[in-house]
Amino acid sequence: MEKKKISSFIKKEPVLTASAACALASMFFVPPSPDYIGYIDFRVLILLFCLMAVTAGLRRHGLFDRLARRLLGGRMTRRKLFLLLILLPFFSSMLVTNDVALIAFVPFAVLILEMTGESRYMIFVVVMQTVAANLGSMATPVGNPQNLYLYSAFSLTAAQFFGTVLPYAAATLPLLCASVLFLPDSELSVVLPEKPADGGPRHIIIYAGLFVLCLLSVFRVLPCAVLLAVVCAAVFLEDRAVYADIDYGLLLTFVCFFLFAGNLGVMEAVHDFFRRMLSGSPLAASVLASQVISNVPAAVLLSGFTDDWHSLLVGVNIGGLGTPIASLASLISFRLYMQTKSARAGKYLGFFTLVNFSALALFLIAAFIL
Repeated sequence: MEKKKISSFIKKEPVLTASAACALASMFFVPPSPDYIGYIDFRVLILLFCLMAVTAGLRRHGLFDRLARRLLGGRMTRRKLFLLLILLPFFSSMLVTNDVALIAFVPFAVLILEMTGESRYMIFVVVMQTVAANLGSMATPVGNPQNLYLYSAFSLTAAQFFGTVLPYAAATLPLLCASVLFLPDSELSVVLPEKPADGGPRHIIIYAGLFVLCLLSVFRVLPCAVLLAVVCAAVFLEDRAVYADIDYGLLLTFVCFFLFAGNLGVMEAVHDFFRRMLSGSPLAASVLASQVISNVPAAVLLSGFTDDWHSLLVGVNIGGLGTPIASLASLISFRLYMQTKSARAGKYLGFFTLVNFSALALFLIAAFIL
C-alpha cells in the first residue's frame, strides 16, 4: 500500500520529487546550516502563493467559464471557433499563468469539440492551446512562475522586462492566427448547456481587487508582506475552500530548487562549471536545460551563475517549447487530453513534437538575430 502511495505521488508530482531528490543530494556536500535560509527567495514564494490563491478563487467562481460561454456560443465558422479556443489561453495566460489558463480552457475545448462533432481536430486544438498558453504567458511577470522569479531575482524594471519579452509574444499572435488557415472551413452551431454559477459577481469583484493588489506587489508598489496579510484574511473570511485549490507542490518545488541551487553555488567546482557553460551562450544553455528539467527549475538553477538576465529570460520562456517536460503546463494539457474518450497518446505526442520544435527553431533564430 505504501509503495502504491509513493508511486502515485511520484507520478502526480514528478518535478517536485526530482527537486527534492536534488536538494537532499546536495546536502551531503553542503551540510544544513542557517545559511540555507538565505537561499530562499521568500518574496517570490509569497507572490506565487497569493497569485495562485486569487486565480483559484476566480476559477472557482466561474470567471473563465463565463468568459468562454460569452465568446463561443452561437453560429460561427470552424476556423473562427478554433481560433477563439486557441486565443483564450493565449491572452488569459498573461494574467493567470499558463497552467491555470490550460486547466480552465482545455476541458472547455474538449466539451465544444465533442458537442459539435469536431473531435477529429482535438489534437490540433489542444496542442495549439498549449503553445498559445506557453508563449502568451511570457508577456507578463505574472504569466508564469519563471518570469515571476526572474523579475524578482534580478530586480528588473517594467521597461526592461516588457522590452525583452513583448516582441516574442507579439510575433506569436499572427502565427497562431495563421495556423487555422490550413483547416477546411464550414459553418458550425455551438449551443452550450446552461451551467449554474458558483457564487455571484461579488466574489469575482473581490478576487479581481486582490489580483490588482498582486500586480502592485509584483511591481514593488505594495510590500509583499502586506499583500500576504490581505489575501490570507480575505480568503479566510470569504472563501476558505480556495486554500485547498492552491498548488502547494509548486511552492515546495521552488523551495527545493532554491536549496539545490544555493548549495551548488557554494561548491567551487560546480560553480566554475556552470559559469563556463553559461559564458558561451546563456540563451542556448537555458533552452537546453529547459528541455531536460523544465523551464521553471532551469530559471532558478541557472540564475545563480550568470548576470545575463536578458538571455536567461528569453531562453527559459522559448525553452518552454520543445519536449513535453520543457514546460509543466504542457504536461497538464497532455493529461487533460488523455482523459478524453478517443485519446491517442502517440498521435498527440507526434503532432506536439512537430509543432513545438518547429516553433522553437523559429524563435531561436529570432532570438539570436535580436
